[in-house]
Amino acid sequence: MFSSRCRCINCITPPHVLKKLLDNTDSRIRDAALRTLLSTSRLRGERKIRGLVAAAAAPSSHGRRTISDCGNSTMLGSATVARTEDGPKSKDDSVNRAFEGLGDTRDFYQQVFDRDSIDGNGMRLNGFVHYADGYNNAFWDGSEMVFGDGDGVLFTDFTKSIDVIGHELTHGVTEQAAGLIYHNQPGALNESMSDVFGSLVKQWVKKQSADQADWLIGAEVFTPEIGADALRSMKEPGKAYNNPTLGKDPQPDHMRKYVNLPDTDDGDNGGVHINSGIPNKAFYLTAIGIGGFAWEAPGHIWYASLLASNQNTNFQEFADTTYLKAGQLYGAQSAEQQAVATAWKEVGLQISGLHALAGTSSRMARARRVTASANGHDDAAEVAHKIAELSSQLTALSRTLEGMQQGRPH
Repeated sequence: MFSSRCRCINCITPPHVLKKLLDNTDSRIRDAALRTLLSTSRLRGERKIRGLVAAAAAPSSHGRRTISDCGNSTMLGSATVARTEDGPKSKDDSVNRAFEGLGDTRDFYQQVFDRDSIDGNGMRLNGFVHYADGYNNAFWDGSEMVFGDGDGVLFTDFTKSIDVIGHELTHGVTEQAAGLIYHNQPGALNESMSDVFGSLVKQWVKKQSADQADWLIGAEVFTPEIGADALRSMKEPGKAYNNPTLGKDPQPDHMRKYVNLPDTDDGDNGGVHINSGIPNKAFYLTAIGIGGFAWEAPGHIWYASLLASNQNTNFQEFADTTYLKAGQLYGAQSAEQQAVATAWKEVGLQISGLHALAGTSSRMARARRVTASANGHDDAAEVAHKIAELSSQLTALSRTLEGMQQGRPH
């Protein structure tokens, strides 16, 4: 079961940002970036072992939390327990923020999607704070959430951003729900799922509607001296930052700007942190198009589509699935389904078979109008028969489209 799952370290800070900092003239920034990259590289070798141990894990705990303090060490096994469900609040703000963030994310998935913790079976939530010295990242490694303190010059404590916590824990949800491989388009979808639900956790906690939210990921991780809005912007991919220290945000917001990178560590596994801007923008547009709280209809459409995905699902397949799920949840040609189709079109992806489905729906609507206006001389039985035929055609086309999504070669 677990052999097909991604065994990558899922970090919030993209590698292209850290590599840019290696050229910085400030030795503090340069050295912290190097330590972060080296530590992350070392962790990749340990990831598989810890992930397999987690797979054989303990029984359900309904998401009970434990936060441990690494004391700036990289040895998780030597960390000391700092707060548990049964213990008092800590005097350490990082411990308390991590504890509360894990709880908010757990409660979000439980209350919004009826999901019992990360794996759906009550997985225990373990968090580690004060990891390494000046570590400019936070990550999910398949069994636990780990936070760095930042270098204090560019980056600050990563526990300060609730959407970072939601982002990282969602990597665990994605791994369990669909196993999207961390390469190329499936990997970019993996990253996008984490941005989407990380942002929704923040919006849910703050009770913000789609038009009130900032749609920024990691807005709190930069120190005040840095001219950057956040690590990423779902509303405006490519515009989260633009300065000499960090460079320019490379995320595209449309398929015509898709960035083809090598499927290597240096190439960000095919640009998973970069091309995620495209599905991110599609979700933002869907949420704005539907209106209200984004964790409601838009969130449910995306969550149902994630559950229906597999490890190789690409952008087109996911777009098609969201359209189908919107129809199943809210009705064919509903405002929700139309918002989904419009959003994907705006980022350069046309829903497969959409015109055929729309044409059949139009013919059905015309037939219903005929029935409504029929007088005593009309053959109502014949009209009803035509409607039934058109309904059958629409159902067949929908099933064909769903079959194309499930059976398309990867």
